[in-house]
Amino acid sequence: MYKIMKAVTLAEKIFLMDVKAPRIAKSCQPGEFVIVKMDERGERIPLTICDFDRQAGTVTIVFQIVGASTKRMADLKEGDEFQDMVGPLGNPSDFVKEDFEKVKNRKYLFVAGGVGTAPVYPQVKWMREHGIEADVIVGAKTKDLLILEPEMENVAGNLYITTDDGSYGRKGMVTEVIRDLVENQKKQYDICVAIGPVIMMKFVCLLTKELGLPTIVSMNPVMVDGTGMCGACRLTVGNEVKFACVDGPEFDGHLVDFDEAMKRQQIYKTEEGRAMLRLTEGDTHHGGCGLCG
Repeated sequence: MYKIMKAVTLAEKIFLMDVKAPRIAKSCQPGEFVIVKMDERGERIPLTICDFDRQAGTVTIVFQIVGASTKRMADLKEGDEFQDMVGPLGNPSDFVKEDFEKVKNRKYLFVAGGVGTAPVYPQVKWMREHGIEADVIVGAKTKDLLILEPEMENVAGNLYITTDDGSYGRKGMVTEVIRDLVENQKKQYDICVAIGPVIMMKFVCLLTKELGLPTIVSMNPVMVDGTGMCGACRLTVGNEVKFACVDGPEFDGHLVDFDEAMKRQQIYKTEEGRAMLRLTEGDTHHGGCGLCG
């Protein structure tokens, strides 16, 4: 069993938990993920690692309520336990494995959207711990949905906040901030790392391709099983078929077929919707008028 050491609400429907998992905390790296399962019949939920404390033996996860299982997870409190937590899974971020001399001489721009701020944070933190200052753009729909701002402020070189409605920071999309930094402020970057909703990553990559800025994206949002068995996270990257959970979750964003990935995401919406209705209203919804059983 994996005990929840801390459970807090970051924003509406967004939650953070510190989970006691010493073996995972000992070996995990930025970019990797874990799978949690609440009980014997629970769904396997893949979540990118938000932070870790090797000394305390804890792993931090952040999740948003998107269906029945995450709604149940949100009810867990400090002292409760997950039956299973497996990890670290996937591949760490490229810079963790690369020659450090090359990494430290690059200028990085991180772009986070919504809950994507959580997996961006450990990467920027790693940069800070290794003496590298990275610029960070964090976007949210509104101020109330902005998460981890103080934590990101502590590790970022420069932090740029933007909200869709202008309720905090700049008004507009993250792409507008990227264009402003590169074209107007004449900032030069060697690599962009973008993590957030698939639609956000798509438009970031369209812009960075235009700007000639290599871009890495995390395809964690399309993962379901997390072990390569279900095929739900199948992607086309360049001319190759990849699976986000075993080949990624990070890929060259300029090679990812985002339209295909978004279509794949839609496949499970009906089933997830029915699961949510079963949780909230009982097993009373069977599709259509219900007469077909």
